[in-house]
Amino acid sequence: MRKTPALHKLALCTALLASSLTARANPVPPPNSDMDAPLFYQLLVGEMELRSGQPGVAFQVLLDAARRTGDEALFRRVVDIALQARAGDEALSAARAWRDAVPESIEAQQMTLQLVTLLNRPADATAPLRSLLALTPEDQRIAVLASLPRLFQRSPEPKKVLAAVEPVLQEQARLPSTKLMALLVNGRLASMAAEPARALELVRLAAQTAPDADEPPLLALELMQSSKEAESVVADHLAAHPDSHSLRQAYGRALARSQRSADAAREFRLVTQRSPELPSAWYALGALELDLHHPEAAELALNEFVKRIEQMPPSKDFDAREALQQAWLQLAQAAEMRRDYKAAESWLAKVDNPQRATETQFRRASLLARQGKIEQARKLIQALPETSDAEGRAKLIAEAQLLRESQQWKLAYEVLEQANKRFEGDVDLIYEQSMAAEKLGRVDQMETLLRRVIELKPEHYHAYNALGYSLADRRERLPEARELIAKALQYAPNEPFIVDSMGWVEYRLGNHDAALKLLRQAYQSRPDAEIAAHLGELLWVTQQQDEARRVWAEGAKRDPSNEALRDTQQRLKAKP
Repeated sequence: MRKTPALHKLALCTALLASSLTARANPVPPPNSDMDAPLFYQLLVGEMELRSGQPGVAFQVLLDAARRTGDEALFRRVVDIALQARAGDEALSAARAWRDAVPESIEAQQMTLQLVTLLNRPADATAPLRSLLALTPEDQRIAVLASLPRLFQRSPEPKKVLAAVEPVLQEQARLPSTKLMALLVNGRLASMAAEPARALELVRLAAQTAPDADEPPLLALELMQSSKEAESVVADHLAAHPDSHSLRQAYGRALARSQRSADAAREFRLVTQRSPELPSAWYALGALELDLHHPEAAELALNEFVKRIEQMPPSKDFDAREALQQAWLQLAQAAEMRRDYKAAESWLAKVDNPQRATETQFRRASLLARQGKIEQARKLIQALPETSDAEGRAKLIAEAQLLRESQQWKLAYEVLEQANKRFEGDVDLIYEQSMAAEKLGRVDQMETLLRRVIELKPEHYHAYNALGYSLADRRERLPEARELIAKALQYAPNEPFIVDSMGWVEYRLGNHDAALKLLRQAYQSRPDAEIAAHLGELLWVTQQQDEARRVWAEGAKRDPSNEALRDTQQRLKAKP
C-alpha cells in the first residue's frame, strides 16, 4: 500500500525518534504524560500539515485537539496559525472556542476582545469585556478599563463601539473601586463617537466623583475643541486647586492651541508666580508675550528661562543646548520688535544648530527687510541649501512670509504661485496663495482657491473662516458668510479670529447686540490689532466712542502699522 505524504513523514519521524532513544546508553525514564497515542498522532499530523504549507488543515486538526483537551497553549497555537494565515474569522472562531472550553481564562477573554476589535465587530465586544472584567482581580480592573480607548481608537464605527461598551462601563461605574475610571473611559469613547454633550455629562460626573483628581479636567481639556462648556470643568478645578501646576500648564497649552494667547499667558503667568522654579512655564510665557506683541514682557520671561536652564545640572534626558537655542531665536524676535537690530543679531549669532538654519536665516532676512533691504533679504532665503522637498517648501514659505510682512503682495503671490506648481495639492500653500490674491483684490480667484482647499481638506476651518469673513467684509452674500463661519466654529469653537469673524458678520447684518458680545469675547481672548479695529468700529457706531478710542489705542500699541486699524479710524474719521 502506497503511503500518503503525511503518513510517510509520520513514519520517518517515528523511526528517527526510536533510533535516538535506543542510542542512549543510560536512558532517563520520561515523565508521565496525559497525552494518549491518538492525541500525540493528531498533534504531530497538525504540525506536519502546517510545515508542508497546509495551514487550513493544520488549523482544523489542532483546533479539534484543543477542544478535546482544553489546553490553553494549544488554543494559543491555533489562534496564532490563523493570524499568520491572515484568517481573521478563523482566529476569532478559535478564540471563542477557547472561551467556551476554559471560561475562567483571562487570556481567552483578552484574545477574543482584541480580535473582535481587529475585525471591526464592536457589537461582539460586550460579552468578552464583561467576562474579562469579572475574571480580573479588583485591583487590576482600572488598568483594563484604561486600555479600552486605545484598543478602539482605530475603529471606523466609534458610535457602535460606544453602544456596545457603554452598558459594561455603566456597570463598572456602580462599583466604588472602578467608578472614576469607568466614567472617564465612557466620556472618552463618547467624545470619539462625536457625542460631545454626552462626553461632557460624563466628565462632570467624574469631577463630582473625585473632586481632587486631575484626570476629569484633563479630559475636559480635550473636549474644549468640541464643547465650550467643557472649559468650566477645568476652571472650577483650578479655582479649587490653584497649585495644580501641571494641569494649569496643560490648560495654558490648550488655550494657546486655540489661538487664545492672552488667556494662555494669564495661566502661565500664574504658574511662574507660584512656581518660579519651572523653566518650561517661563519659556511658554515668553513665547506667548511675543505672540501678543509684548516684546519687553517676552524678554523678561525668556531671560528668566535662559538663566534657569544655564543653572541646571547636565542631564542625558534634557538637551539644554537645544532649549537655549530656541530661547535665543525668540529673544532675537523680541529685539527685532523693539527695532533693536543689533541686539537681535547678537542673539542670532549664538544659534549654531544646522537644523535651525532656515529659521535663523529667516530672522536675519526679516531684520534686513525691516531696514528696507528686501532684495538682500530674499537672496538670503534663496541661498539656503535645499537637499529635500521639505527644505525647498520651507524656503518658499519663508520667502512668501517675508514678502507678506513687507506688504509686497504681488511678489508674495508670485512666489506662492510657483510653490503651488511645484507642490501641487498642498492645502497650506493654496491657502496662503488665496490670502495673497485677496490683498491684490482678486476676490474671485481667492474664492476659487479657498474652495479648492475645502475640497481637498474639508476640516480646514481657516478656509471656511477666510471665505466667510471676506464675504462679510465686502457685504456680500451675508447669510452664506454666516454659514461658512459657523462651519469653521464647529471645528474650532473658541478660536478668537473665527469668533471675531462671526461678530463681524453679525455687525454687517445689523445685529449689534450679538456682534458686540462676540467681538468682546474675541478681543478678551486675543487682543489683536485687527480684532481691536472691529470692536472699536462697533463701539464707535453705537455711541461708545471713549471705549472705542481706548480699544484702538491698545491695538495700535501692539501693532502700530496695522492696516485694518488705520483704515478703520480714517474711514470713520475718528481722531485718536
